[in-house]
Amino acid sequence: MRYYLIINPIAGRGNGARMAPRIQELLDRHGLNYDLVYTERVGHAIELARQAAAAYDAVVVASGDGTANEVLNGLMQARLAGERAPAMSILSVGRGNDFAFGMGIPSDLEAACQALALDQRRTVDVGRVVGGLYPQGRFFGNGVGIGFDAVAGFEAAKMTRLSGYPSYLVAVLKTAFLYYKAPRVAIDYNGETVTLPALMVSVMNGRRMGGGFMMAPQGRPDDGLLDLCIARQVSIPRIFALIPHFIRGTQASQEPIQTGRTARLVVTALEGVLPAHADGETLCTEGRRLEIELLPAQIEMIAPPC
Repeated sequence: MRYYLIINPIAGRGNGARMAPRIQELLDRHGLNYDLVYTERVGHAIELARQAAAAYDAVVVASGDGTANEVLNGLMQARLAGERAPAMSILSVGRGNDFAFGMGIPSDLEAACQALALDQRRTVDVGRVVGGLYPQGRFFGNGVGIGFDAVAGFEAAKMTRLSGYPSYLVAVLKTAFLYYKAPRVAIDYNGETVTLPALMVSVMNGRRMGGGFMMAPQGRPDDGLLDLCIARQVSIPRIFALIPHFIRGTQASQEPIQTGRTARLVVTALEGVLPAHADGETLCTEGRRLEIELLPAQIEMIAPPC
């Protein structure tokens, strides 16, 4: 087995660079054969993964969600070009690490490297979203957030003193005062159209966003379906009351929340605009239409069996 290790040194406010020696120590301890490279700019991991696809058995990324998303896009580009697509894994050194969590990869570096050494694999689905900054489409592993959670993610990214889950929690509280007027949207899925003022539309292949908000507590990345969580516009006090439910994953019991499952959906802004992200990467700040689909059984993920 030949591994290609991509490290984002600035992931997690520099945690990627700090943890690089520890990662190398663990991989060496397990006797793994690997080459290491550091990312140098936004989008670099897409190029690196795409180039590595033909020469390596697995591409491992030490990063947060954004760089993991880039690696996924590089591997999917290789796959769609008819080239060999190696397995993928993630070593969690970022802020939210929701992508790895949704794939069942341990957050503990030693446990994640142990899974690499044992070559434990599962074949997972991959999402694709078209619209906004990506009319050609962008792949995602964990999920797409439209509306409130996208704005919260944008706010969390601005923070310099906080990182990880605390930064997202503070951003959510701040966003309640910034993004309280929901766009009116049409959501087409499963042969039906739902029209409503939607504070948030979360489309999940994984389970969690923001490092601790369980958007799809029963979600699985290998079941062939996306999990939807749609929140109708509510008052600011009601937003605060809903936050503990999203942390516990019990929001489906609340009246403003609608859930569902589908393999494809289209979200169109009838009034207002759509801020959106995919795996934490900005899709748009003023989008009008997003088409989202799930591609089943696309990538082998190295992770302990569920």
